[in-house]
Amino acid sequence: MNTFKRKTVLVTVLLLLFSAASISGSEGAEVDTGITSWMLTSTALVLLMIPGLAMFYGGLVRTKNVMGTMMHSFTAMGVMAVLWVVIGYAMSFGENILGGWFGWNKDYFLLKGIDETIMDAKVPEYVFSMFQGKFAIITPALIAGAFAERVTFKGYVLFIALWGMIVYNPLCHWVWAGDGFLYQLGAIDFAGGTVVHISAGISGLVAAIYLGARRGHPSTAMPPSNLTMTMMGAGLLWVGWFGFNAGSSVSSGLLTTQALTATQTAAAAGAIAWMIIEGIHHGKSTALGFASGILAGLVAVTPAAGVVQPWGALILGTAAASVCYLAIILKDKLGYDDSLDAFGIHGIGGIVGALLLAFLMRGSHTVPEIFSQFGVQVLAVGIAIAYAAFVTFILLVIVNKLVGLRSSVREEMQGLDASYHGEHGYGMVNVS
Repeated sequence: MNTFKRKTVLVTVLLLLFSAASISGSEGAEVDTGITSWMLTSTALVLLMIPGLAMFYGGLVRTKNVMGTMMHSFTAMGVMAVLWVVIGYAMSFGENILGGWFGWNKDYFLLKGIDETIMDAKVPEYVFSMFQGKFAIITPALIAGAFAERVTFKGYVLFIALWGMIVYNPLCHWVWAGDGFLYQLGAIDFAGGTVVHISAGISGLVAAIYLGARRGHPSTAMPPSNLTMTMMGAGLLWVGWFGFNAGSSVSSGLLTTQALTATQTAAAAGAIAWMIIEGIHHGKSTALGFASGILAGLVAVTPAAGVVQPWGALILGTAAASVCYLAIILKDKLGYDDSLDAFGIHGIGGIVGALLLAFLMRGSHTVPEIFSQFGVQVLAVGIAIAYAAFVTFILLVIVNKLVGLRSSVREEMQGLDASYHGEHGYGMVNVS
């Protein structure tokens, strides 16, 4: 081969290598396929939690209300997903407007401006938007557990639509948007203790009190229809929670594994603690108690998953199970009918996790730093409680005036399944 040919071949090879490197480098700089794959998986895992919640709640209500109760969760999958695409993402993650009450970005309206947007985390913004959208779905679905078996279907649908826009979106903006005032103050809520669980739990408590107890409660026995389904639902929630917490790292690395480990540890600790407490208190450890302990541990670690080590997660899970167990006992003494313990587990567990994390953060912190963070956490929790309670009450009054919220005596006695959906969950006509 003569010199000219050798030079031509060499130049061609170099150009091809340079072209390939340029393409690879460009793609690497824009999209990290590993992180994107994990975030897509996390999004699916969080969505799996909604059918899990439907099974968990559905198994706890009476046979005549199984489908109606499960429809609360599934309906949220449709209603909240549409609202999130249209306006929710813009309100939650847009720039401050109206003094920072919520956000707005015209490019986020209908997601029309993010079709080709790659975020600094090296994932398409579509992925982040859809991941966050699952949180907007499950939060109002959690509330339904507080007033199960006595709410009209159309009232529920209108309530969650308004609640998502006026309660959830602003709270999400305050805590997770870069210019949100609680974010700026340094409030820690890794995956939704404040935004999701406290807001849902407190709103559920307000709704339960506003609507009043189920007819016959507490004198009439109201046994669960299917504890087997409830246990399966709890299992699906546990699995899905790995996407809920570990996915909130918006990465696929050390922080992701730290959050996943904390999640697993707290759930197990909560389940064991509840079994022990129940065994001492009643002499028997129940399947429902085990499932409740799982949820208490998962809820408590949610705000803290990114900042605590496994020993801290053990403390959170144990503490949450203990305090939530006490809250459920006090429920009967105080006389309010939180049907499926939405407040007793999600509200109380979220508060426990959001506050205790200040004392359990990894790394060395001085006493002033710890109490400074605790003060910020108290402020964030207090604001979430006050805002969710006040606005929820206003929305309940409005929805009740517009379409009605409380089932009639006939509808409640007949059951949600037949009254609002014309069907029965188990193919039986005479159910109770």
